[in-house]
Amino acid sequence: MKYNRVQMESIGYELPPVVVTSEDLEQRLKPMYDQLHIAPGQLESLTGISERRWWEEGQTLSDGAASAARKALQQSNVEAKDIEALIYTGVCRENFEPATACAVAAQLGISEDANIYDISNACLGVMNGIIDIANRIELKQIRAGMVVSCETSREIVEIMIERMLQEKTMQMFSTSLATLTGGSGAAAVLLTDGSFDNPHSHRLIGGANQAAPEHHKLCRWGISMQPQTIGDLVFSPDKLLAAIDQVMEPEVIPSVLKDAMTSEKLPPAIANIMPKDTLPNALSEFMSTDSVSVLKHGAILGVKTWGSFLTKMGWARDQVDKVICHQVGEGHRDTILKELGIAPEKDFSTYKYLGNIGTVSVPLTAAIAEQRQFLKQGDRVSFLGIGSGLNCMMLGWEW
Repeated sequence: MKYNRVQMESIGYELPPVVVTSEDLEQRLKPMYDQLHIAPGQLESLTGISERRWWEEGQTLSDGAASAARKALQQSNVEAKDIEALIYTGVCRENFEPATACAVAAQLGISEDANIYDISNACLGVMNGIIDIANRIELKQIRAGMVVSCETSREIVEIMIERMLQEKTMQMFSTSLATLTGGSGAAAVLLTDGSFDNPHSHRLIGGANQAAPEHHKLCRWGISMQPQTIGDLVFSPDKLLAAIDQVMEPEVIPSVLKDAMTSEKLPPAIANIMPKDTLPNALSEFMSTDSVSVLKHGAILGVKTWGSFLTKMGWARDQVDKVICHQVGEGHRDTILKELGIAPEKDFSTYKYLGNIGTVSVPLTAAIAEQRQFLKQGDRVSFLGIGSGLNCMMLGWEW
């Protein structure tokens, strides 16, 4: 991938207001820690993450993404009506349909002629969105496009803490550890063809990607089907009485009880005498990560992608001035930098105080790095991204 016409005008971001420390989470997990004899402080010791952010309850993803988008526009000469493509790329989305991008576009007042849609690819979403917009610009289909994302970790962390307290095993602890590193935040990347008179834009030079889909089961976040007890369903007294009358007949599962099971609630006493395979399934959110294998195979894929990236860019390793990595944690950062032969002082990190914000991590970290004057005009900057799948992408910029 090589580009000649693509400029990054600005990055807007939004940080949630609720700070949650690793110590806070461990206090809630104290019964599990006590039973497994886990010493307090292990969460930060193993990940290097001391705190992360959560949105207030009720905060919508589109609100967070739109807020970041407004900040990106305020830093540029581009107006909402100039945006010809808006892509929402978060792992977290508001609905199966419509696209969360539609809700963001409505808030911003994006033109009705714009292309508005979602892209999903685990933690690589924003980088995939950048390439999608860049291709449109390079082909002269559009002058300006924006990639937006908003991630929230509050809900899945709450769910996994509850499960960890129910199943106090070392296996549950190890597969849930990565979930506890999750943070929240929003980001927006504004890309143009350079015709909006911004002397501080950054040129996208190119990129490379590699995939190892045989490892797609190592890190999963989704919905599972679990047997649901009848006692958890909604019930009416008349159906309950009818069911009680009929359930006493031997070897009979009454039709009225079957009807009740689909939409009504029955008490546990009735549920206990029903065959388990007749119980309906319930949707339940889950996250599971084999952290050791993800790091091992992710590092191998990263090295392969780095070689391809340097070749396609025509850069030597020492010609890369700065890097912005996906913010997984301390172990991942140290391993990747070592394997790629990148000096630690060339990297800027935010994971210690923001955790892993999925798709938002790379652009938000880059924006803060620029604010802190870590990224300077003329720097050759590499965005290094990796996502469950496994997929790896690296983008090269002239800052």
